Amino acid sequence: MRATDIADPNYFHKVVDCQWACPAHTPVPEYIRLIAHGRYTDAYMINWKSNVFPGILGRTCDRPCEPACRRGRVEDESLVGNRTEPVAICRLKRVAADFKGGLEDRLPSAAPSNGRRIACIGAGPASLTVARDLAVLGYEVTLMDQNPQLGGMIRTQIPHFRLPESVIDEEVGHITGIGNVHFEHRQVDSLKALLAEGWDAIFVGSGAPRGRDLDIPGRTEADANTHIGIDWLSSVSFGHITKIGKRVIVLGGGNTAMDCCRTARRLGGEDVKVIVRSGFEEMKASPWEKEDAIGEDIPILNYLVPKTFVHEGGRLVGMTFEKVRAEYDTKGRRSLVPTGEPDPFFECDDVLVAVGQENAFPWVERDIGIEFNERWGMPKVEETTMRSTLPNVFFGGDAAFGPKNIIWAVAHGHDAALSIHTFLEGGDAAVRPSPMVEIVSQKMGIHEWSYDNDVALDSRFKVPHRAKDEALRDLRAEVELGFDPQLAWKEAQRCLNCDIQTVFTPQLCIECDACVDICPMDSITFTDNGDESELRGRLSAPALNLAQDIYIADGLKTGRVMAKDEDVCLHCGLCAERCPTGAWDMRKYFIEMSHAEHACGKH
Repeated sequence: MRATDIADPNYFHKVVDCQWACPAHTPVPEYIRLIAHGRYTDAYMINWKSNVFPGILGRTCDRPCEPACRRGRVEDESLVGNRTEPVAICRLKRVAADFKGGLEDRLPSAAPSNGRRIACIGAGPASLTVARDLAVLGYEVTLMDQNPQLGGMIRTQIPHFRLPESVIDEEVGHITGIGNVHFEHRQVDSLKALLAEGWDAIFVGSGAPRGRDLDIPGRTEADANTHIGIDWLSSVSFGHITKIGKRVIVLGGGNTAMDCCRTARRLGGEDVKVIVRSGFEEMKASPWEKEDAIGEDIPILNYLVPKTFVHEGGRLVGMTFEKVRAEYDTKGRRSLVPTGEPDPFFECDDVLVAVGQENAFPWVERDIGIEFNERWGMPKVEETTMRSTLPNVFFGGDAAFGPKNIIWAVAHGHDAALSIHTFLEGGDAAVRPSPMVEIVSQKMGIHEWSYDNDVALDSRFKVPHRAKDEALRDLRAEVELGFDPQLAWKEAQRCLNCDIQTVFTPQLCIECDACVDICPMDSITFTDNGDESELRGRLSAPALNLAQDIYIADGLKTGRVMAKDEDVCLHCGLCAERCPTGAWDMRKYFIEMSHAEHACGKH
């Protein structure tokens, strides 16, 4: 294997698994350490720069960072009750938002107008991120939305018992308060007409606004009591719907279905059940969303495929379902096969259909230069630049690649803003500026470091919840109460500081094997070099995770190499503490992704 180039900014970035997994690449360990030191405002600003909505995402993110957390890979299951759990990264993000101080002197102000006008269709998280990034550079950014308030699906589709409206108002206000950001309560019916208005660039962040329906017998007759989930949630959010029948069936297994069933409980639903065609583990809903629904006495019934809506005298009385089981072929592909059992019937007064969302672009004319994917009806969008086949039109969020989560919309907004700025400055949007990287030794003495990584087997701390009876009485009463500073401190101690990297200098090594002996994870091996596939198998502990690299350093006097498995390293610093020659050092790695403000203009 070749010696590892640790100067490559992505090498150590990939080792910080949580940050690498985050679409916006938020510096997670850095802000968790700041929280542990009570520096909540500093932690908030690190989040605000990368993910824009710390208070919102601290409550609603789908947390791609947490499954990547090293903690879940290195703990001994027999010592933690067979429950290896990641650090509560998302909930700690909320801590920064809940306990931050004033931001008046922290938030940027708009530069004088540069005369360029940007239109953002949709006023959700992707468009708001574009506005945040471009307003500070002097662009006049106008957000257009058919709803009367900024926020998009953040405001209309997430129940207030999960996300208080005051949090939305505050974090949207941080963006509009920059200056150069304008809002038009306007529905865009023609992209061609909008282009004719002379905007310098247009960003489409209109989301995936259409919920899928079911075309099964009885659907038309049951229309008065059958509701599309995302539309129903919006109507509840704006106060147009305030009640529902006592018996409610929710169809679907995603997070929208979980929001629908929990909202129905608060609007008068006494017998609310979720019915899903897949198995429980296969449901798209986040595990914690399913747990919260079950905790509010909402059963989830699996492997039931909707068959008919049943109505009597023009009134919906229930639904029948077909029982199925999952079968897998030799390639692992699943199919649902009828069991042959009698069709179950469930009584209901209302049905909420939450079986998926899809994009709708009837307002984008097909003769203006934007190419579409014929199969999915989606625009052709470059994944890095977010640009369409029409040079001054960019897409992001659900409008670009289909329904995802807020954090993906934010990442798309950053990328699109960088592309828009580069494009309008005459540069090549495909050429991205390098991220800002700092690697600083944490050495305080010969064998002392400026951070503490005393790894312990602390279980994940539970976030307090409002009492169920109280929560179900109030549609706006937030259920999760968040960590207080004491619990936040305890949870922050579970972080393994994966951004504090072990850096090896082979010229100083005397190959005494002291680091090998003391490493608690057997992640260091001094051995003859070889092909990666062969070398991984003969390390002190076989390196089985091919997604994580082997750190190779050559130049040792014996001709051997130092091979370190980055996958299971605890970043505890014992190797550096034990090394008699200082060949090992602990260095803090900080990477900040490039945004529009870092673009250099013409290339």
